[in-house]
Amino acid sequence: MHTQQRCSLEFFPPKTQAGRDKLLQQTLPALAVLSPEYCSVTYGAGGSTRDSTVGVVNSFKGMGQDVAPHISFGSDDEATIRTLLDRYRDSGIKRLVALRGDVPAGMEDSVQLVHANELVALIREHSGDHFDIKVAAYPEIHPQAVSYDADIYYLKQKLDAGANGAVTQFFFNVEAYFYFLDRCAAVGIDKPIHPGIMPIVNFANLERFAAGCGAEIPRWIRQRMAGFKDDQASMQQFGIDVVTQLCATLLESGAPPIHFYTMNQVDPVLTIAQNLGLSANVAA
Repeated sequence: MHTQQRCSLEFFPPKTQAGRDKLLQQTLPALAVLSPEYCSVTYGAGGSTRDSTVGVVNSFKGMGQDVAPHISFGSDDEATIRTLLDRYRDSGIKRLVALRGDVPAGMEDSVQLVHANELVALIREHSGDHFDIKVAAYPEIHPQAVSYDADIYYLKQKLDAGANGAVTQFFFNVEAYFYFLDRCAAVGIDKPIHPGIMPIVNFANLERFAAGCGAEIPRWIRQRMAGFKDDQASMQQFGIDVVTQLCATLLESGAPPIHFYTMNQVDPVLTIAQNLGLSANVAA
């Protein structure tokens, strides 16, 4: 049992009003029984998608959740980021997840790509110590990284710029995570690196996500999933068992609290948390 642990939860802003209503009226209330340390909301850069993030953030805050908006430059300029920081501060937001972000297709020549360490430095310069800032870490190394060591030094740059800690990309190889922590410690990183965990909800989507972010899905998991064919119930139960064991190993080995990528789904995260005893508020 890990009742002393409070996980954190990540959500994305739905594109439709019906999706937003479901998130606010059903999904978040159902997962609130976990008493998450905070809920993060992914960032849509530019225009209406950014405003959708802000809208969900404000709704979460109004429902009593400690919320951490994702923030990145993307297609936005420095003035827009400063204005957004002021809006969040004035709304009582005290956490951020600072990411490099991607430049929209076709705008590569008109937008300066600003790395996350520069964004962290800007936030600290503009807002002081108001925000707790998390940044991204990659236990299996970012797919665009020059080398293993280069990616670790880049993480150190982000933390040295003023970030309070990091959340990892999702992974299934616990040895890769703990080796990564060892290498981080070797270069003087002493801030918490929270494991980011993705429940297996849709395996085809998971494979697509993994291919894009450099996360490895072990062959034995792929083979087991292939063997289930169209047996969705067995696939879901297997996914729950695999991720529950992964989380148990992490927590028993002293990892900091887990950050769940919920994909705006209730049952997988709630079941895994219940299996782990992450909250006394979850019925046994």
